[in-house]
Parts: sequence; structure tokens; C-alpha cells
Amino acid sequence: MALQCLVFDCDGVILDSVPVKTRAFARLAQPFGDEARDRFVMYHTVHGGVSRYKKFQWFFREVLGREISAEESADWGRRFAEYALDEVRRCPLIPGVADVLETWRGRLPLYVCSGAPAEELRMVLRERGLERYFTGIYGSPPAKALLLAEIVRVAGVLPEHVLMVGDAVTDRDAAESVGTLFYGVGAELKGGDFPWGADLAGLSTWIAARV
Repeated sequence: MALQCLVFDCDGVILDSVPVKTRAFARLAQPFGDEARDRFVMYHTVHGGVSRYKKFQWFFREVLGREISAEESADWGRRFAEYALDEVRRCPLIPGVADVLETWRGRLPLYVCSGAPAEELRMVLRERGLERYFTGIYGSPPAKALLLAEIVRVAGVLPEHVLMVGDAVTDRDAAESVGTLFYGVGAELKGGDFPWGADLAGLSTWIAARV
């Protein structure tokens, strides 16, 4: 099937920002002790691509033993952005992504599908000069599978003509749920039954063989 649309996660696929955000989660949990911090970081690492607000809910429920209030959720969201955003604005791009965006802009519609809050996501990509590459930029809420399904609908193509590029199990599961193709990036997804690269250096060649 010829590819007709490309969809990219952001953290770990476009921006090398996963370590930045891991540090921000650790900093939020540190006042509750090293064990709480380590549990939170592990949960975050295993659930890449999930909204940070869902992760806050998990931490309060599973680590602190109570539900998070709306005020606490908003406060943690504000502090997370404060801890992470300056670094995200300056962090490197994932190797190969600049070439992919330059090569395929104007040839295929390009979208972003991220678990980061939509407004923050658009702001960061705009400030990084990357917004211009994308037909649409989609962030949470809702969950990633729903975002990807909406992108497929808006693009007006069949799911099997769409490639989702992601670095987390959440991305792979979204692609499987919606019925798109999937290309895995980074160590977490190595060894799966899908095309994979340590970064995006080989992605343009892979796409070129399928358009």
C-alpha cells in the first residue's frame, strides 16, 4: 500500500526531550521520598506517550493512596511545565528528523500526534520553527489512539496508507488500534515486529520505497 500520510509523535521522535521530562517527573515526586520518586519515574518510562495528567492521577492513587484534586492536578501541571519547558525549547532534535521533514513536506501531509497538552505542543513547535512543516498538530486530550483516528479522518485517507512514527508502546498500540502502519524509534521498541530505527536517520529511505 502506498503511503499517503505521515504522523509523528513529538518527544523522542521529533525532539530529544524525553530525558528533560523524566527529570521533571522526578522533581515533582522527590518531596515524597526516593522510593516514591523512583516508582513515578518507572511508571512514566513504561507509559511514554500517556498524558502527564494521567500520570499524576496514577501517582496520587497508587503511591499516595488517594485521588488527586483538580487544584493539585493543575498545580502539578503548572510546575511540570515550569521545570521542563525551558529545556524543551533548547533540546536537540532527534537525528534524522530534520531531513525527513524537509524531504517530505509538500509531498505528503505531515501531522503530529502527541500525549503532551495541545496548546503547549503547538507553542514549542512554533518556537522551534517546526510548526511550518505540519498540516496539523494534535495533543492531549484525548488519548493517543483517538487523536490518531481523528488525524486519519481529517486527512481523508485509509488507515493502511498512514504511517505512525513513535518511540513508545503507547504509539504502537495506537497504530494497531487505528489500523495504521507503524515505525518504531529508540531503544524501548527495539526487537518488535515492525520496522525500527535507533533514530530517524533511515526513515526517509524507508518511506521512499513505499510512496
